[in-house]
Parts: sequence; C-alpha cells; structure tokens
Amino acid sequence: MEKFNVKAYGTHAIEADLELLTIPRREATANDVEIDILYCGVCHSDLHTARNDWGGTVYPAVPGHEIVGKVTKVGSAVTKFKVGDLAAVGCLVDSCRECEHCKNDLEQYCIPGFTGTYNSPDKHLGLQTYGGYSEKVVVAEHFVLKVPENLDLAATAPLLCAGITTWSPLRHWKVGKDSKVAVVGLGGLGHMAIKLAKGLGAHVTLFSRSPKKEKDAFALGADEVIISTDDAQMDTVKGKFDLIIDTVPYVHDVNHYIPSLTVSGTIVLVGYLGNLEPMLNTVPMILGRKSVAGSVIGGIAETQELLDFCGKHNITSDIEIIKMQDINEAYERMLKSDVRYRFVIDMDSLKNK
Repeated sequence: MEKFNVKAYGTHAIEADLELLTIPRREATANDVEIDILYCGVCHSDLHTARNDWGGTVYPAVPGHEIVGKVTKVGSAVTKFKVGDLAAVGCLVDSCRECEHCKNDLEQYCIPGFTGTYNSPDKHLGLQTYGGYSEKVVVAEHFVLKVPENLDLAATAPLLCAGITTWSPLRHWKVGKDSKVAVVGLGGLGHMAIKLAKGLGAHVTLFSRSPKKEKDAFALGADEVIISTDDAQMDTVKGKFDLIIDTVPYVHDVNHYIPSLTVSGTIVLVGYLGNLEPMLNTVPMILGRKSVAGSVIGGIAETQELLDFCGKHNITSDIEIIKMQDINEAYERMLKSDVRYRFVIDMDSLKNK
C-alpha cells in the first residue's frame, strides 16, 4: 500500500515525554477520506495510553481522538464528502461492520473489537493506528463525521469523545424534558453532561465535593448543586433522580449516590475503568429496582446525531487552546484538574514548527 509521512507528536516509552515524530499515513483508497487536522482535543485516555496506565500500549504511541479538520482528498467511491468540507473523527476508525452490533449502529461494541483511532492494530499498514496529534489522518468514509458549520471548530473537538461519552447514556436512558438527571463530577465529561442533559430539557443537578464548583455549574446550565460530602444536602435528594451520570475517573464509593435514585433509576459509570471499592451494597438496589451500569462512547450514527444536536442548540465544550509543543505541561495540569474543561491543540503549531 502506498503511504506518505506526516509530522506528529508521540512518545517512545512509558516515562518519556511526547516529542516530535514522523509517522506514516496510507494514501487514500477508494473509500477513504484524507483530513488536514485543524484541532485535536486532549482526553484523559490520551495520557493513560501514553503512560501505559491500562497496559497494552504499543510504542511509539501517538494519541488524539477528538479530531476536527478539513477534507483534502477523497477516494473514488466516497459520496458523503468532498474536498474542502469540514470533517471530524472520534474514537473509532474501523470495526468489523458485519456483527449484530455493527449492523445496529453500535460499532463501539463490535464483537470482534473496534479499531481505535490510536493504539489499535492497523490492518492497512500493519502497524498500530496513530491518532490526531498529527498533521493529517486518513479514515474510511463510514467513520468520518460531518461538522455543523455554525459551531466553533476548536470547541467542537471534545464533542468527539467527552461529548459522545455523555450523550450516549442520555439517549439510551431516554432523557427528556420530564427527566431528573444528576452528574457526579465537574470536569471534561461532567461539564458536557450538564450542557447536553439541559439541552434535552432535563432538570439537572451537579453532585460535587467542592462548593467552589457551584458558580461554574450554574453557568453551564445546572439547576441545582448538591455538595456530596454534606449529609443533610444528600438527604434532600433521596429517591429523586431517574439517571445519574458518574464521570469520576478514579476509585470512589458509588453506594453514596444510589439512595438518590428513584425507583428503576440508574447510575451509569462513564469515567472510571477498574474495580469498585468498596463493593456495591445491593440492599437499596433490590428494594428500589435500581441499577448500576456502564457506558462507553457511541456509534457513528449516534455521534453524528450528537453533532447535529449541538449544531442546532449551539452546544460546544469549554476549552483552553494550547500549542502542540505544550502537551507535556498540559498532561501534568490535567492530572491536577487544572483545566476548564478541556485542552484543545491548535495543530498549526505542529505544522509550522
């Protein structure tokens, strides 16, 4: 297969900083779209992968799966895009497309396994996939998304992961104008959950450990803020919520929030991968038919639905734009939650270096 080289930022080892690299991209085949990357969001998963926190990272690793750019080339069989169109790529660049989940627009649950935008086997080049911390990306048309032209492009990038990660459970649990939704944690995921739930017409509450988050929560659209360390405040919301979106990315006590679910309510974990500690107390679950669930990103159709919804309601992420060369500092700040609420890389800084 013919290929060409582009500049990128990645790392060669667990403890190594990200640095300037040269990586290969395939020349666009008949079904491919080539995209000049304008902006790329910075996700906590990028950091986890770069530092092999989950195991399985293949080096060199080039993260980035919140990609927004402009089409520079299309294959002969491409029908949905033309050169000059705005386009986006999220967490998926391929799947088997044949299993029952793929056929039902649930590519994120592909039975043989989806191909991630980075650190997945690249069936075209025989390497691992490289992500959006790069000049260009080449992706099969099916996995390329249309970007509403009215949206700020930089602030749209985080919709491709933080946005769809919270949108998918909101849609699956049919959140609407009569729903009562709570969000645990106000970060990259949490602030999008508030905006999207409010956009769907729900009554939205933030659970936070810090009273300092109240002002931001109300500005984002929350109707109420409950300080989760205050037992008296927690008592006021017992049995209230249809859905709780838990965005906390580390071990924490989920039992603390279950009493605030209504009968048949669900708390869905979208931010944490791993064992829960302490173990779940099933008493309030059984007595109230309450559920603890998990969810991950969304399929291509659902992600396009999200982008269209955000275009209609002018919803984007709150961001801080950085240069590509500042990524290592951004990772350290991200670990300290020192960002409101998502870093986005201006890729001109890479191309003009």
